Amino acid sequence: MAKRSISTEPFLWALFGARGLLAALLIPILLLLFGVLYPLGWVGAPNYPHLLAVLRHPLTRIVLLALHVLALFHWAHRFRYTLYDGLQLKGHSELIGLLCYGGAVVGSAIAAGFLLGPIPR
Repeated sequence: MAKRSISTEPFLWALFGARGLLAALLIPILLLLFGVLYPLGWVGAPNYPHLLAVLRHPLTRIVLLALHVLALFHWAHRFRYTLYDGLQLKGHSELIGLLCYGGAVVGSAIAAGFLLGPIPR
C-alpha cells in the first residue's frame, strides 16, 4: 500500500469557514450598534469612560484583534480565489497569493499595534 500524506487543505477550509462565520455574525452587529443605533439615539449610547474601561480589558482587545485578523484572512482567501477563478489569473498564482496574504499579514500587524498597544486617555 502506498503511504498517504496528510493534507492541510481541509484544515484551511475549516479556518476559512470559521473566519466567515465570525465576520458575518459580529461585524454587522458592531456596525448596527455604532453606525446606526447609537448615532440616531434609538439605544442609549455608553459614555466615554465606560467604553474606555471595556476597551482596556485584555479579553476585549484580544476578541477585537481576532475579529480583525479573521476578517482580513477571510478577505484574502476570497479575493485570491476570485482572481484565480473569476479573472483566470492562474499564471500569477505566487504573486497573487503573496499580495493577498501579505496584505492580510500587514493589516493584522497594524491592528495588533493599535489594539495591543497603550490606549490613550
